[in-house]
Amino acid sequence: MKSLEKYIKKSDRFDWSLTLLLFLFFLISCAAIYSAQSTGQYAGRNFMLMQAVWYVVGAIIISITIFFDSFQLKKLSWILYGFGLFLLIAVYIAPESIAPYRNGAKSWFVIPGIGQIQPSEFVKVFLILALSRVITSHHEKYIVKSFKTDFALLLKLGFTAFVPFALIMLQPDLGTGLVILSIVTGVILVSGISWRIILPIYGAGASIGGFIIYLVLVRPDLLEKYLHVQTYQFNRIYSWLDPYTYASGSSYHLVKSLSAIGSGMISGKGFRHGEVYVPEAHTDFIFSVIGEEYGFIGGSIVISLFFLLIYHLIKTALETNDSFNTYICTGIISMITFHVFQNIGMTIQVLPITGIPLPFISYGGSSLMGNMFAMGLVYSIHYHHQNYMFSSKKSMSA
Repeated sequence: MKSLEKYIKKSDRFDWSLTLLLFLFFLISCAAIYSAQSTGQYAGRNFMLMQAVWYVVGAIIISITIFFDSFQLKKLSWILYGFGLFLLIAVYIAPESIAPYRNGAKSWFVIPGIGQIQPSEFVKVFLILALSRVITSHHEKYIVKSFKTDFALLLKLGFTAFVPFALIMLQPDLGTGLVILSIVTGVILVSGISWRIILPIYGAGASIGGFIIYLVLVRPDLLEKYLHVQTYQFNRIYSWLDPYTYASGSSYHLVKSLSAIGSGMISGKGFRHGEVYVPEAHTDFIFSVIGEEYGFIGGSIVISLFFLLIYHLIKTALETNDSFNTYICTGIISMITFHVFQNIGMTIQVLPITGIPLPFISYGGSSLMGNMFAMGLVYSIHYHHQNYMFSSKKSMSA
């Protein structure tokens, strides 16, 4: 009887809501990938079966991660961060037989029998753990806040993120670099740093960003000369603003995506009834497949599921009584939100095209395993910490 009660208590601590969401993403992913590969552009490779295998691997990662509590994760944070930096350096200096160039970037290891592994997908989660550790350690050391201590924390966070960001940009991988920036931004906003520091810095950053966009449109030669920006990166901006002028070149993917999604209209053409050819539809442009076959209704359902996922992550962050766990959830929320907004936005011309997959739906072992590791951290937080809804603020801070 006692063993049964113990099992029931453990079962109650398991995050069943998150499990349901991930299962729904699994079904949507398999259906969309199966439709995408039916166009015959992938030489008979069964990406749906491979995605299912990666989901099984991801489930194993979750089942291992869930047993690590916050104390153990704190101890592992710097180890994983260092390991992530090692992988980024290794992929950069490795010979092309091991780490070949793909689409102008050197971001993948080729492992016989497994395929391509992209280290930066794991580094994003390793960085979240490291940033969370930096903030909690800083607050434990400096109980009394001041302008000086807040600025010191900002410098610590900036340096911690700059190293992997710089290594990723050397590949170069602009999309993942932007994800790193979104993670850092989200974590800084909840770190307790004074707004007197945050607002001027972010204001200056926004001004610089606007000035760079102005240079891209008016004086791209200056960016090529002083910042060594590649021509294809300019083309992404130009093709985003005027896709049909570059329809046969850099905006070919975007034009096809817009045609596919637009042709789906309200309810879509139905499962496997897609007619518009979209290159790489099983990866970065998977949402165009959903939009064409299931229309506005299907696309809205997918977006709603992501809203539910983000809501669930926010709820978990608010319920935990450990600030380290709160920062982890914040980093994961920032990462997932940026991925979804950027990926869907680029398929409908709201944002420029970057190589960012749609979480849990786009085909890709590295991306899926990285996201499942992040979900494993959420499972761990939910499993090891109970809801302290009726606790006083004093007991929660103790």
